[in-house]
Amino acid sequence: MFRVQNTILSEDIATARFACDINRCKGACCVVGDAGAPVAKKEIPVLRKAFRRLKEQLHEDAVATVEESGLIKGDNQNGYELNCVEEGECVFVKYGEDGIAKCAIQEAYYEGEFNWEKPLSCHLFPIRLKNILDFDYANFEYFPALCSAGCDHGEEQDIWLSEFLKDPLIRRYGEEWYDEFVEACNEIRANNKTVQA
Repeated sequence: MFRVQNTILSEDIATARFACDINRCKGACCVVGDAGAPVAKKEIPVLRKAFRRLKEQLHEDAVATVEESGLIKGDNQNGYELNCVEEGECVFVKYGEDGIAKCAIQEAYYEGEFNWEKPLSCHLFPIRLKNILDFDYANFEYFPALCSAGCDHGEEQDIWLSEFLKDPLIRRYGEEWYDEFVEACNEIRANNKTVQA
């Protein structure tokens, strides 16, 4: 583990290579799992607005799920998460003609139709955050079904996880934090090289 300001991070965040390869994984992080993406309480109104705006673009099963059991599950004590259809996919999933699952919110953002990219937890994946007593604990949540294609692609392209997640990490913590984080990652990697030598 290493610390950057009020964030404690697992060391594999510094040492892993990772870069999404959506053509290989087919958007698995949006469809595989037994729970929806964690969301912050302050994100809920934006997600409700996104659902109202994008409802016509979503699969009928997703719309039915939201109408029957709500867009968000959870509570203030246990945390909140996006609802999923029975098969496990997020209610905001859109499939392209190529069979790739994509986030309807993110697509709308890229097309200039919505001014918010997606929940921070989705943007940060495969890093997951947990806040305890004003400290964020960050872990690299590696699941072979979700992450192996991204890890392979990161190795092939020589891209560190810390570099790949630059934008969402700055979104969460700011530029100054990110610069300090990169320094810490570089130091950990240099130390590992020295040990291996």
